[in-house]
Amino acid sequence: MKLKTTPLSDEIPTSSMADIAFLLIVYFMVTTTFAATRGLDFSLPKDDDTPPIVEKEEAVLIEIRPAGDLVVDQEVKQLGDIFDYLKPKLERNPKKPVIIKPDPEAPYGQMVAVFDVLRRIKIKQEGTAVQVYEIDLRAIQKAEEEGEESDLGKDVNVSIPTQREIESFWF
Repeated sequence: MKLKTTPLSDEIPTSSMADIAFLLIVYFMVTTTFAATRGLDFSLPKDDDTPPIVEKEEAVLIEIRPAGDLVVDQEVKQLGDIFDYLKPKLERNPKKPVIIKPDPEAPYGQMVAVFDVLRRIKIKQEGTAVQVYEIDLRAIQKAEEEGEESDLGKDVNVSIPTQREIESFWF
């Protein structure tokens, strides 16, 4: 007696694969714990009827004209007079910003000279006492070369706006 044999197929039956995948997805969704994010912890300010008093702080503006003239806060100054003008202002507020606004036609060397003067001005703050002094650029270079933590003081807060910023925001 001869038995009937059916030829075996080379293919893997995939009819139940979708069912198995769906069951696995459901299983992992049910068993996974979701961590609820709490968000940021911060305290809101209390409702106060009196608004805080904020004093407007004016920056020191150093303009460099096309001929190389310096105008500091609408007053014509010489390069050597910048420290004497800034010292009392920085003693009152050591974080007072100084803005260098060069004209596009101004000599580049004049802007570098102003920046060097501002770089020589150092600020030391011990408690409430503020000391503003001027140092030699060689001392700065020596401290930078040695890479040691020097106690020369903090630099002046200097900002040089780009031409686009000047055109966009300057009145």
